[in-house]
Amino acid sequence: MNSDTTHSPQASLSAATLERFAREVAKYPPTGKQSAVMACLTIVQQDEGFVSEQREREIAAYLGMAPIAVHEVTTFYNMYNQRPVGKFKLNVCTNLPCQLRDGAVALKHLEKKLGIAMGETTPDGMFTLQQSECLGACADSPVMLVNDRTMCSFMSNEKLDQLIDGLKGAQ
Repeated sequence: MNSDTTHSPQASLSAATLERFAREVAKYPPTGKQSAVMACLTIVQQDEGFVSEQREREIAAYLGMAPIAVHEVTTFYNMYNQRPVGKFKLNVCTNLPCQLRDGAVALKHLEKKLGIAMGETTPDGMFTLQQSECLGACADSPVMLVNDRTMCSFMSNEKLDQLIDGLKGAQ
């Protein structure tokens, strides 16, 4: 058998990505390398914009985990995209405290303003609209998270309009 036809489970991950994985794994004891799963998912998402099922399997193989265990992490946290998303990912909190303070109103307003339904991306690839569970800022509701990093509080329709217009202008 020719050794050139043998493929490792990480064959499609770049050397740079594998090097970044190794740096994250090195932070844990040898028996705890699975603890780097979130860091590895984040690295793939930074590189590719989302985490495909193929990448989940490759991360699982690298960390010695069952693929379903990696998939459970990917699907539990909404910071991991399972498909390509727009330049601006908008997560509107729809948990009960935000619902009681117009979280659903904010989501509906954004659907109308952007011309898409929750879970969709605008045709120009600019915005993806998602709902999320508690963002931990109930007193500031309704709240939303932009690109998994910027928390926006007290999001009235007027503030939502200003945000969307500002993001459009920031291209």
